[in-house]
Amino acid sequence: MEKLKIALLAGGDSPEREIALQSAAQIEAALDRTKYDITLIDLHHRDWHYTAPDGRQWQIDKNDFSLTVDGTRTEFDYALILIHGTPGEDGKLQGYLDMMGVPYSSCSMTSSVITFDKITTKRTLAGRVRLAREIFLRRGDTADPEQIVDRLGLPLFVKPNANGSSFGVTKVHTREELPAALEAAFAQGDEVLIEECISGREMGCGVMIAGGKEYLFPITEIVSKKDFFDYEAKYTAGFSDEITPADITPEVRAELNRMTLDAYRTCRCSGVVRVDFIVTPEGKPYFIELNSIPGMSAGSIVPKQVRQMGMTLGEIYDIIIADTCRK
Repeated sequence: MEKLKIALLAGGDSPEREIALQSAAQIEAALDRTKYDITLIDLHHRDWHYTAPDGRQWQIDKNDFSLTVDGTRTEFDYALILIHGTPGEDGKLQGYLDMMGVPYSSCSMTSSVITFDKITTKRTLAGRVRLAREIFLRRGDTADPEQIVDRLGLPLFVKPNANGSSFGVTKVHTREELPAALEAAFAQGDEVLIEECISGREMGCGVMIAGGKEYLFPITEIVSKKDFFDYEAKYTAGFSDEITPADITPEVRAELNRMTLDAYRTCRCSGVVRVDFIVTPEGKPYFIELNSIPGMSAGSIVPKQVRQMGMTLGEIYDIIIADTCRK
């Protein structure tokens, strides 16, 4: 049987580029080479290249999403997207692949646009999950620290509206810290979300619906040793504890699973997704964000959940690839 020719798309243009390359390397190692002919493609702005074993680089022909190496042309059957941030999570790459007629592993273009934009995600999920109160700002809007604090209280979070891995996110404890926090968030984009701080335990919930079956991964409790689960806590050993499965009551687990599936379906997700929540001391989960292409590096949450439920990443992606190719 002829192998499926897969373009494993890695890198990207966001501050999460290095994590995306690590994720792609882990998935490349996990895939079954007897089933798939895998080509790792590094995307960085206009440079979409394959690096041969001898170090030479060959560019993707974006006119038809093909690759020619030493005169041999490859037309890819499938794209496996492991790019966090733009252009992998914001829908740009999905739109291109749709035009090329190439099936892919992640959420659709429409779903990616919704889930990458934090305020759009919240407005889509309003009434279905518990949400922190927020103030949404565009560059140039007036931001009065007194009014913001009076409305949302302290502490609060200031974050870019469209970004990941906690880049540009600040936990603000005093009014005086707000201007610098807003400056840091606006350095990452033109829109900023200010949210009230919901106190409680942070939970990461992996989920996938494929082949007509729901896969609810074991829930992970994230215990940051920093003030919150920032970039350093996420990717530096020793700065957080990730407990899988989380020590929670059956009632809280059931509510988290319900809200996770509701978020997945409402945002019309595909493939593996991670939905994060804060669970208050009273046992009420509040939605934080939805990661449409969650980290798959050795230190990431979802791979640990997959192992905990007795599966491998290779098996998970076999299911995704088969499901999306059928569609």
